[in-house]
Order: sequence, then C-alpha cells, then structure tokens
Amino acid sequence: MKTTLDELQAFIAVIDSGTITAAAEALGQTVSGVSRALSRLEEKLGTTLLVRTTRRLQLSEEGAAFLQHARGIVAAVETAEEQMAARRERPAGRLRVDAAMPFLLHVIVPRVGGYRQRYPEVQLELNSNEGYIDLLERRTDLAIRIGPLRDSSLHARPLASSRIRILASPEYLQRRGTPKRAADLAGHSLLGFNQPESLNEWPLPGADGAPVRITPAVAVSSGETLRHLALAGEGIVCLSDFMTLEDRRSGALQPLFARDTLDIRQPVNAVYYRNTAVSARIASFVDYLGESLADRSFAG
Repeated sequence: MKTTLDELQAFIAVIDSGTITAAAEALGQTVSGVSRALSRLEEKLGTTLLVRTTRRLQLSEEGAAFLQHARGIVAAVETAEEQMAARRERPAGRLRVDAAMPFLLHVIVPRVGGYRQRYPEVQLELNSNEGYIDLLERRTDLAIRIGPLRDSSLHARPLASSRIRILASPEYLQRRGTPKRAADLAGHSLLGFNQPESLNEWPLPGADGAPVRITPAVAVSSGETLRHLALAGEGIVCLSDFMTLEDRRSGALQPLFARDTLDIRQPVNAVYYRNTAVSARIASFVDYLGESLADRSFAG
C-alpha cells in the first residue's frame, strides 16, 4: 500500500473542517504539512481529489468516491487500536503454557478453574514436556521451569521454591524396614531418574558431608512415575514437595531422615523470551500463579 494513514487523515480532516488551515489546527500540524500530505496523496493516486478555488475546496468526482473508502480505512484502524487497548486491559486469545507433568497436575490444573473464571476470554493450551524445550520452535508463550535456569535468552520470573524430600510408603517401610542413616540406603530399593544425573543427588549428607548420589534400581524420566511407584510400595524416592503435599498429609508417603535432611529447594520460574513483548495473556497467567503461590507452603 502506497498511501499512508497520515495522508488519509489529512484528506478527511480537510473535508470535515472545510479548509486546510482548520484541518491543520485539528490535527495539530502545520498548514504546509497538511498541504504536502494532500499533494502526495493525489500524486500516488494519480488523480485530483480536491478542486481548489480562491474561496473554498471542493471534492472532485474521484475525491467523493475515494472519501468513502478513506473513512472506512481510518475507522477500521481506529477500531483495531481500540480492540488492542481493550485486550491490554482484558486479556484475550490463545495462551500456550508448557510445564513438566507433575507441576501441571499438582499445581496448574487445580488453579485452571479460578484463572478461567477471572479471564474467560483467554483460551489455555497446556502442554507437558519433562525436558527443556525451545519456546519458539514449539510455539510456546510461557514455560514453567523447576530447578536452576541455564538459558540466558529467557526472562524469568520467580514464582516459588519447593523443598525436596526422601519418601517411602508405609507398606514399603513395614516390609523392608525404615532406614535410619545414609549408609542404610544400600540395602533398599531406590527409585530415581534416568536423566539428568543431578536429580539422583539426595538431600542427605554422606560420609564426606556432600549430598548422597544414589544408583537407582528403577530409573524413570518422570517424577510423576516415581511418585506412583512409591505409592505402590516399590521403593524409596526423592521428590519435590509440590507434588507430594497431599500424599504426606494423608500419610500415603512418609518423609525419612527428618533430622538429617538438608534444606535443598528447587526454584520454580515462569520463563519467556526476553525479546518478546509481554502480552496481557502472559502477564495475567504469571500474575495469577504468583498470587496463588505467594502464601502457599508445599511443606504441608
């Protein structure tokens, strides 16, 4: 499109005001600026829009036909701007959120109803990936990441932190006995992750004082799978508080080494690309999660 919005607005203002001088005053521009805009518009269209006489400006036949289109274009732009302003105040549209399945199930899903009630015009799309994903490649607006962040291209907003604990079911402990110190773990069924290896460091000081690193008898990719294995009495696990809160409250899983457990916490961050403007949709979801987690302790 060769014609600019400024040229269309100048043309309409001249018609509505009656003179170039009055139009310039209404637009907050100089008389020469409005006159040049009209000349450029006529040159681009290859026709005369206004017949200039010593007393007044009069629409040509082509000008009268073009005026209707010009008003429609300017009105459409103004409507679009109004809608964008409304969306900034009232978030709307699709929001794609990615999180590991345990966080999705135990933290996000219970809050979806409240969020949708507050922001009914946002269409949530929830996806689960255990590993880190490329937000742009997966067309994801926002991801919730647990643990240290490594990608400097991301903007992060801290939401909470969650302590990790060593746990087992009463059934398992009754069958295999309760370990009292780190050395006792050697005689037990230990359940852990297949990757990354750092997740198999448990918050229990070993002989050298450093956290114990276990070799899993069963290794899986998902914390939720470990939780279900532990609930089934298959062994001892180390999991984050956010996914075991209700299990600990009900007694389905019991914390071990209460005195010796190190206070190691996993940061929970909402992340999105730094070069991406923070839309009202992203801000609304991050704010809602932040508010709902502010006074919530996963410790139980």
